[in-house]
Amino acid sequence: MLLAILRNFSYIYYNDATTYEIIRIPYTDMDRKKNNQKPTESETKILCVIWEFGSATVRDVYETLSQKEDIGHTTVLKLMQIMTDKGLLKRDTSVRPQVFTPSQPQKRTQRNLIKELLNRAFKGSTGPLVLQALSMKKATPEELQEIRKLLDNLEETNNAK
Repeated sequence: MLLAILRNFSYIYYNDATTYEIIRIPYTDMDRKKNNQKPTESETKILCVIWEFGSATVRDVYETLSQKEDIGHTTVLKLMQIMTDKGLLKRDTSVRPQVFTPSQPQKRTQRNLIKELLNRAFKGSTGPLVLQALSMKKATPEELQEIRKLLDNLEETNNAK
C-alpha cells in the first residue's frame, strides 16, 4: 500500500496498481502550530511590542501600534488570536483583560527568521547577508564595536581548530 500526500492535504491510498481511494484529512490546530511558526510582517510588529513590554494586553498592543500606523483594535485582536492559534503567543485567560506573552524568546524568533532569509535569499552564505545588512543602514559606533568583537571571537575560534 502506497501513501501520497496532495497539496490540498488529502491522502491517496493505493490499494494496488489500478485502484485507490482518496481520504481527506485536514490539518488540526496542533499541526498548524507545528508547521506555521513563522510570523507575518504584521505579526512581527505585534511581537516587537510584546517583547518590549514582556507581556501585553490587546489594548496595550493596539495603543502602541496605532501611534505609528492606522490600525483597528479589532484587527489587532484578530491577529493576536491567530498568533495564539499558530503558537506564536501564549494567552493567560485567568485574568481580565487577557494577557499575552511570546511563546519563544525574541532572539530565537529572530534567529529563525534570519536562518530562513539566509537560506532562501543568500544560499546559506553569511558574508553577503552581513554585507548587505551593513550597506543598507548605517551602524552605530556601539554596533560596530560589537560586530568587531564578534568577528574577533569567530577568528579565535576558527584559528583554534
